[in-house]
Amino acid sequence: MNLAHSGYNHQAPVVAGEEITSDEEGRFNLNALHKASGEGSTKRPSIWLATKSAQELILELSQNSGLGQNVIKSVKGGINPGTFAHELIAVSYAGWISPAFQLQVNQTFIDYRTGKLQVSAMPSWYSRLSPETRMVIEDMDRQLAEKERQLQLVQPKVDFAEQVSIAPDAITVGEAAKLCGTGRTRLFAFLRQLKWLTRHNEPYQAIIESGYMDVKISQFEHPTQGLKNSITPLVTGKGLLKLQTKLKEGRLNG
Repeated sequence: MNLAHSGYNHQAPVVAGEEITSDEEGRFNLNALHKASGEGSTKRPSIWLATKSAQELILELSQNSGLGQNVIKSVKGGINPGTFAHELIAVSYAGWISPAFQLQVNQTFIDYRTGKLQVSAMPSWYSRLSPETRMVIEDMDRQLAEKERQLQLVQPKVDFAEQVSIAPDAITVGEAAKLCGTGRTRLFAFLRQLKWLTRHNEPYQAIIESGYMDVKISQFEHPTQGLKNSITPLVTGKGLLKLQTKLKEGRLNG
């Protein structure tokens, strides 16, 4: 099995039985931490990342030139999707979930760095599989790797947004509506009145460049037109703060 391709870090720390995977630059998967916590959707990473304290922490770490990397990165799709963050951000996110969980995560990370943590070269469930099942998984893994390679070759560029990566704190309009205490349809209408969205519910280029909104591009097979793009508008943490202010003021102009 191609563990590198499958997103399994052969030295991943384990919290509450859940492997906390990391990317090639050592950032930890916040979605895996959320799963390990056992908490519901109200404790998702995207909600915490939209808070002022999280934004300030990310900004402070980003300004530390000694890190030599982006402190947070979002991976959409593929084998190992999720929001990957610097260890300090991961521990802070765990503390937002609960103080007890923060202590558990922090101690696990300390043991991981000092070599005290016993890790497995394979996911625990993999060793319990029969040889026949392992062969099937390895074959599926190879097929998926090839499909990803082909998809990367044909992935079209987004004409109206220069940036390719999605902001790590971006959430859907529906999620933003819940946080703002309003309905999804009303918020869409309000965004159009603010001139953040076109009548087709696509963010204007100026709004994307301002950092208020982002987009998620996905593809689907149209019965007659072939491969087409589907555009999902997203509200960033910065945009959410601005939007909450405008909703309170009842302003309808950008």
